[in-house]
Amino acid sequence: MKVRAAILAGLLGASGLACADEGLIKRGEYLVHAGGCIACHTDEDGHGPYLAGGRALKTPFGTFYPPNITPDPETGIGRWSDDDFVRAFREGVDPEGENLYPVFPYTSYTGVTRGDLLAIKAYLFSLPPVHHPNRPHDLPWYLSFRWLLWGWKWFNFEPGVFKPDPARSAVWNRGAYLVEHLGHCGECHTPRNWMGGLERSRALAGNPDGPEDGRVPDITPDRKTGIGTWSVSDIDYFLQTGMLPDGDFAGGAMSSVIDDNTSYLTAADRKAIAEYLKSVPALPGS
Repeated sequence: MKVRAAILAGLLGASGLACADEGLIKRGEYLVHAGGCIACHTDEDGHGPYLAGGRALKTPFGTFYPPNITPDPETGIGRWSDDDFVRAFREGVDPEGENLYPVFPYTSYTGVTRGDLLAIKAYLFSLPPVHHPNRPHDLPWYLSFRWLLWGWKWFNFEPGVFKPDPARSAVWNRGAYLVEHLGHCGECHTPRNWMGGLERSRALAGNPDGPEDGRVPDITPDRKTGIGTWSVSDIDYFLQTGMLPDGDFAGGAMSSVIDDNTSYLTAADRKAIAEYLKSVPALPGS
């Protein structure tokens, strides 16, 4: 009788663990969309494998090719431990301690919770490994010295996990977490200094020198250059469909963000983003 009970307990325990893993993976899949991983790490124009890297990302500092983040042990992240994964997001270094270029937006991802990061890792490691070698970045010679990034970090990077503001609502704090960290909106919508660091005093006020030689718009509540005339419902609907209040549609890089990122968010998360954006200081765009 005791043996049967032990076997039954073991089976139930294994079943519970499998359900827990499945739930973690499902949560990780949602966070991968919320974190914008797909648009950068999948070469959709070149019909590349899902999350296997290779997309050309043109910036004012050169062309970067985001890496393979499938669990392939040779060309992907299959040998990364949990701590390796978290450290990349929190500190901007790889498992060997080498600095990552800030085109990987760890300046924003540093605020993501460990639980969310490990859920993302669980999802990525549930995928089939794809053997797809990473392509070298096409950069000016002086940017090939990664040790210089220690100096860049000194001036432009402040690590730290997101801390909710107790004076604000749970919805506002969720929006702040998504905009400032997981969704890293400021990485495109905030102008940069001559070193490529974010101009925090101009947060979300638009960037005249965005990726792919594009101008990225002001998304503060400024009524002339930003989204000050948009309602919460306007923002929600735009994030879901890409349609602007005037009936036009998002283009350029934002169309990929809509397709692979914000359209997958829950209505609650989209509205949290809208509430947060409506609360930030209104700044005139460039």
